Amino acid sequence: MTLDSLHAIAVFVRVAECGSFTEAAARLGMSTSGISKSLIRLESRLGCRLVNRTTRSLHLTDEGRALLGQFRQILDDVEQAQVVLSSSLAKPSGRLRLQAPVSFGQVVVMPLLTRLTNEMPELSVDVELNDRSADPAEEGLDAAIRLRPPSDSRLIARKLCDSRHVAVASPAYLKRHGEPATPDDLAGHHCMAYYVPQTDRYRPWQFTSAKGQTVVWNRSGRLNVNNGRALLLAAIDGAGIALVPDYIASDAVRGGKLRPVLRQYRVAGPSVWLLYGERRFQLPRVRALIEMLLAEVPRSIGELAAVFEAPAAPVAKARRRRA
Repeated sequence: MTLDSLHAIAVFVRVAECGSFTEAAARLGMSTSGISKSLIRLESRLGCRLVNRTTRSLHLTDEGRALLGQFRQILDDVEQAQVVLSSSLAKPSGRLRLQAPVSFGQVVVMPLLTRLTNEMPELSVDVELNDRSADPAEEGLDAAIRLRPPSDSRLIARKLCDSRHVAVASPAYLKRHGEPATPDDLAGHHCMAYYVPQTDRYRPWQFTSAKGQTVVWNRSGRLNVNNGRALLLAAIDGAGIALVPDYIASDAVRGGKLRPVLRQYRVAGPSVWLLYGERRFQLPRVRALIEMLLAEVPRSIGELAAVFEAPAAPVAKARRRRA
């Protein structure tokens, strides 16, 4: 049913209730000629006359009386649908779809989504944790988080935060092998690299000193993997030194399972971006998600990274052993 047909039905019902073109026109804010033309179009679509009209009076035909009740029901259903829609648009409700990188999603995003769904019980969120670059528009995603600047101009992109990496090792490993004082000392250690299967290469470690000098460490170790949390767990098990995002390592460092090394050097990580579609028809549930992520992700990242700002505890010296 077209909007024009729905309007014509509303005109017919009003005419039947008023018993007059003039009164119906006044209530609908139309001219009497507009009322007449609307009825003529409706009768033409239906193939029957609904109203018999003379210069002095009008009355419904048998077909008009038979259809009046059904037309009233149609208008009632439309009004009820508008009430339901207005109610759903007034507060966040329904289903959201979000895609995020695996480690960032597990550590940073999931606790925030837990809080969001607790505060908004009529909201549900389907989360895809995947390091691939999905297209939100093509895959029906409400939003996506990326660890790189976006290249798609069709999407709105908001920077959530910057990240940084930290070199960490277990206390047991450092007791056996000693602690590196400079990036050059890494040559004497087991260093686990992030393996990139797509290029069959390893991500380099780029350290920047307080004086702005840059040192690049670009070697693989005996154990390398394409997942930050897997590197973290291997480091906790004493397999060697790993370079991981600080938000992944914060709990293990706070709990004493890992120690940061080379703290006087900074290792910049990728910027984190939020991607979503145009604002014009943005539903309340999408706005709630976007506003929460923009407000809470920077705060959460700051809290997780705060452990690395504390002074380092002394390390028991050990005899250095070559890897």
